[in-house]
Amino acid sequence: MDIISTTSRKRETYEIEIKYSPLWEAALGIAAITNTPLLDSMERPIVYWKETRDNLSKELQEHLDYAEKNNTWKSLLQLLHEKDFSTLEEFTSYIHDLSENKLKFICIPFTGNANQSLREQAANGNSEALLRLQEQTSENPFFPAYIEFICKAEARQLKSHLIEVMTDWFEQVIEPTIEKLEKILQTDTQSKARAKEKMSSEVFVEWATGGINYAPEPSIQKVLLIPHYIYRPWNVVADIEDTKVFYYPIANESVDPQDKDLPNNFLLLKHKALGDEVRMRIVKYLFERDRTLQDITEKLEMGKSTIHHHLKILRSAQLVEVNQSKYVLKKKAIESLANELDLYLHLR
Repeated sequence: MDIISTTSRKRETYEIEIKYSPLWEAALGIAAITNTPLLDSMERPIVYWKETRDNLSKELQEHLDYAEKNNTWKSLLQLLHEKDFSTLEEFTSYIHDLSENKLKFICIPFTGNANQSLREQAANGNSEALLRLQEQTSENPFFPAYIEFICKAEARQLKSHLIEVMTDWFEQVIEPTIEKLEKILQTDTQSKARAKEKMSSEVFVEWATGGINYAPEPSIQKVLLIPHYIYRPWNVVADIEDTKVFYYPIANESVDPQDKDLPNNFLLLKHKALGDEVRMRIVKYLFERDRTLQDITEKLEMGKSTIHHHLKILRSAQLVEVNQSKYVLKKKAIESLANELDLYLHLR
């Protein structure tokens, strides 16, 4: 989402902060399992998500249905940015004690400093402010409907849902493996912290996220990196006040640091993505020029759903991105493949 700036002077660079917590993993797990169109492109197979959902309590399944319908995982992520919560109880107590207006203000996405007054007015029930925020976010696939839901939701019901879905998911999915999970997240954070000292901010963000080239913006002072395991291989990007957030997939070596021959997960993803005739054809077409989904389907004479699936895989591997409704080949990522493979083969 675009950040509305009040200055014309470009920021030379940005600070980088790295945080981890099983609470982030819980919220992103809820986001992942309720994003059904994306499940077939995630690292874990479809059967994992189906079995996980089937084994959850009936109450949690109902909350996940509600979260899928209303995208309330976004509310959990927004709320987690309010402070460094050390426990689930601290987080849920914080939600419980919020006033109705404050709860809604936090849950409404940040869309730039110039829109903060609109955000506050919408949280207070101003219908005109709600409409203007929806207009401002019309290019986002779910923000307009999500903002309307938050503004019109009954606060007690919303609080109850957020507390219960987070608590039940944490207890049923996170806690059984929390020691292993915390060790993995800590290992990745420490590894990234060491690497950060050896790279410029922009180079480091691109390396940590597996290919996102994020240039400084005048209104952004800090980039916050939050590692996750559950949503691999995808990066999730968000905006909060003065900060760009990247929830990034942890590296393979953080999962099993003893295996010195384990290839980087993005190296694997790129080669898997290219190991298919249809996707190789798509890469060739995009190498020639940027194309719409309609362009690609007509060129390949295949259904849109099939092409969209292949494009999701290419995007998850950071080989393709979307810009102004067109698919764009990340040519630098293609060009660097040989070097990445060479680095892995000569790893000692």
